Amino acid sequence: MSRLLSTLAVIWRLARPYFFSEDRWAGRGLLAAVIAIELSIVTLNVMFNWWNNRFYNALQERNWDTFIYELGVFCVLATAFILLAVYQLYLRQWLQIRWRAWMTEHYLEHWLASGNHYRMQLLGDAADNPDQRIAEDINQFVERFLYIGIRLLGALVTFFSFIVILWALSDEAPFHLFGYEVAIPGYLLWAALLYAIVGTALTHLIGSPLIGLSFQQQRYEADFRFNLVRARENSEQIALLQGEAPERHRLLNRFANVITNWRAIMLRTKKLTFLTVGYQQFANVFPFIVVSPAYFAGRIQLGGLMQTSSAFSSVQESLSIIITVYRELADWRAVIARLDGFDTAIAQGRAAATTKPVIEVLPGAGRSSVEIERLMPQKFCFGILP
Repeated sequence: MSRLLSTLAVIWRLARPYFFSEDRWAGRGLLAAVIAIELSIVTLNVMFNWWNNRFYNALQERNWDTFIYELGVFCVLATAFILLAVYQLYLRQWLQIRWRAWMTEHYLEHWLASGNHYRMQLLGDAADNPDQRIAEDINQFVERFLYIGIRLLGALVTFFSFIVILWALSDEAPFHLFGYEVAIPGYLLWAALLYAIVGTALTHLIGSPLIGLSFQQQRYEADFRFNLVRARENSEQIALLQGEAPERHRLLNRFANVITNWRAIMLRTKKLTFLTVGYQQFANVFPFIVVSPAYFAGRIQLGGLMQTSSAFSSVQESLSIIITVYRELADWRAVIARLDGFDTAIAQGRAAATTKPVIEVLPGAGRSSVEIERLMPQKFCFGILP
């Protein structure tokens, strides 16, 4: 729990400045529009759930007029759903590029201000490869913030929207076991909850190492790319000294880290995919297994069976959102850790500029000579920062 709260605090610290910046009204407006559309989509899903009941009952009763009418209702609902989905993506991408542009300008300003980039290198640069932090991590942070945040919000609203339906359907289609009716209030809800809890726990158990592996992969990739650029920039010296062989050996050693870590990601992803794909496939039939005894006992019609299956799936999917976006969450946590480290390095660099001892350039009293005062022996090269 403490790690979760710590991560949420870092996310808030990284995201908050934009929504209180000079571009805050545009950002807040776009975010509100995206959230409103998500709530509208959940409302449409509830309407689709009730439509399932009426449509499949019309099929079972061979009612042609109701069948045609419900097809018309479906066209209206589907058109509204398509329009909302398209404009939600469009507005989310619009917010993403505005937010990314502001963060990029903000980080560039603090990184390059008054030689801060140089002091960060002298201090060891806790955030390796600042170019990647600015060019890639900011984009990934914003993109995943919006994608995962909207998905989590939609799952939460979906859960509370459908638990009432699922609880009521549990009374209409009571639990049957070996031909006997067993009174378990809200048993469909408890079944969905149990299924999701087991799947989420197994997913976290198998997939949690991906967070550290994703962090290391980005670091190794950036280190390899940086050394390739370094070799290109120093190509003349390498050619004059005939250093191609050792340079190639050095680059291949760094690329070996990329390969080794990638293989570890492959193995872990394979295990996680076995679980998640199997979980999702079985989820297609699990609600029918739970409610079918009541259907064959004649307690509900075909429409009730399909509505129950739809509501059960909606609740189960909302509870299983962590399973659905687990890989994205792992990558996002690695991005958050890297940006947090970059923030820390920037702050340390700025602090070093005002922490004694520092080099101060002061005008002389009309003299043309250069004088050095209070020079600290043996610490000049490493201890005194510009």
